[in-house]
Amino acid sequence: MKLSELLSGIMPVETVGSIEVNVTGINIDSRRVTSGNMFIAMRGTQVDGHQFIPKAVEQGAVAVLCEDIPADAPSSVTFIKVSSCEDCVGQLSTTFYGNPTSKLRLVGVTGTNGKTTIATLLYNMFRKMGHRCGLLSTVCNYIEDEAVPATHTTPDPIELNQLLARMVEAGCEYAFMECSSHAIAQKRIGGLTFAGGIFTNLTRDHLDYHKTFENYRDAKKAFFDSLPKSAFAITNADDKNGMVMVQNTRATVKTYSTRTMADFVAHIIECHFEGMYLDIDGYEVGVQFIGKFNVSNLLAVYGAARMLGKKAEDILLVMSTLHSVSGRLEPLRSPEGYTAIVDYAHTPDALENVLSAIHEVLNGKGKVITVCGAGGNRDKGKRPLMAQEAVKQSDRVIITSDNPRFEEPQDIINDMLAGLTPQQLKRVIAITDRREAIKTACMLAQKGDVILVAGKGHEDYQEVRGVKHHFDDKEELRAVMGEGA
Repeated sequence: MKLSELLSGIMPVETVGSIEVNVTGINIDSRRVTSGNMFIAMRGTQVDGHQFIPKAVEQGAVAVLCEDIPADAPSSVTFIKVSSCEDCVGQLSTTFYGNPTSKLRLVGVTGTNGKTTIATLLYNMFRKMGHRCGLLSTVCNYIEDEAVPATHTTPDPIELNQLLARMVEAGCEYAFMECSSHAIAQKRIGGLTFAGGIFTNLTRDHLDYHKTFENYRDAKKAFFDSLPKSAFAITNADDKNGMVMVQNTRATVKTYSTRTMADFVAHIIECHFEGMYLDIDGYEVGVQFIGKFNVSNLLAVYGAARMLGKKAEDILLVMSTLHSVSGRLEPLRSPEGYTAIVDYAHTPDALENVLSAIHEVLNGKGKVITVCGAGGNRDKGKRPLMAQEAVKQSDRVIITSDNPRFEEPQDIINDMLAGLTPQQLKRVIAITDRREAIKTACMLAQKGDVILVAGKGHEDYQEVRGVKHHFDDKEELRAVMGEGA
C-alpha cells in the first residue's frame, strides 16, 4: 500500500520525505519491524517508542510515525509527525487492513462484569443460526471455529484489525467483541465501525490504572459517545450508570431490565443448579444458566439479537441450547454429594452476584464455602471489599493466593483480612497455597453443600514473579473429587 493512501485517514502535522513509498506492514513493536514497514513510535505508560526509532530504521522501516522527528532523521526514511500517535494508530490500522468493519457487523460489549459471557453467547447463537462469525474475548479469539489465543481482553489496534480482516476473508458476517476500559482509553478500538454496543454494569475495578471511579466510568462512556447514528446502544436499566452511558450517544438506545419497565424485560419463574425457567418478553424459556446476573446477561444477548434483526421465537429457541462460558459459574459434582462451582469473579460485585446466585438455588438447604483471593499489583482498595463480600454470604471462607504477580501472597491476604471484624474472622481460614485451600474446602464440604472457587475461572495458570505456572482450579477440584466430577 502506498504511504499516501495509508495516511488518507489522518491529519499529519509535518511530513519529511516521500509519501509515495510502498508500505508492506505497520508495527508498534520495533522488534517486529521488517523491510518496507512503517514504525509507529507510541508513547506508552512504561516506555517511549521514540527511543526505538533507530532500531526500527535499522530493521528496514521505510516510514516512521512519531510525535517528535529526530534531529538526526535519515533522509532515506519518511517521517510523519502527528500530535498523538495513540489517536492515529487505530485509523492507520483499519486503513491498512482494508477497513474490515465496513464488511461485517461488529458488536462491542463493555462494562465491569458479563462482557465475556455476552460476547461469547452472541457468537455461539449466531453460529447456530447459520452465520459465519468471529469472537474477540478474554478467554480466546475465534475466526469461525479457528481458535486464536488471547493475550489481552482487547488486542492492540494492529492485531485487532488483522484479526478482523481475517474474519472478513473467512466470510464472517458478524463479529462480537469485548471492549475493555483500557482498550477504550488507549484508543485501541479507534477507527472501527460498530453496528452496536452493549453496556452490562459498572462497579469498582481497574482503579490501579484509571485512578478514580469517574475516569473508569468515563472510559466506558466514551465507547457509546463514539457510536455512529446507524448503530444501536443497549444499556442495563438496572444499573445506576446505565442511562449515563448513553446520554450523549447518537445510536438508537434500547434498555433491558429484570426489575423495571424497559424495552427488553425478563424474570425468573424457577431456578435450580441445572438452569432456570425464565419469562422473557412474555415467552417462557428454559436456559442452562443460574443467577439473576445471568438473566441480565441473557437479556442483553436477546436484545442485541433482536436489534440485529432476529425474531424472538428463533432467538429463544437457540438460547435454550446454549451453555455457560468456561469458568463462569461452572459446576462440578462430587461423589459425596456436594457441588463445586468455578467462577472468574474477581471484583466485589461479581463475587456478590455469584454468591447470590448460589443462594437462590440452595434456598437455605446447604452451606456455602468460598475460596477466593485477590490479584497482585492491581487495585489494592478492592481487597478488603472482596473479603467482606465473601464472608457476608458464606458459612466458611478460605482466603488464599490468586495471581500474586510481583507481590508477596501473604501481604495480599493480610490486606483482605484487614477488612474483617474479629467476629467475621472466626469463619475465615487463610491458606496461602491455593491447591491446599481447594483441598481444605473439599474436606469441609458435606452432602448438599456448595464450594465456590472464585477469581481465576478459565485461567490455567498462576502468575508468580513474572512467571506463569500451570494451575487450573477445575483440575485441582477433579483431583480431589475424582475425574468423574
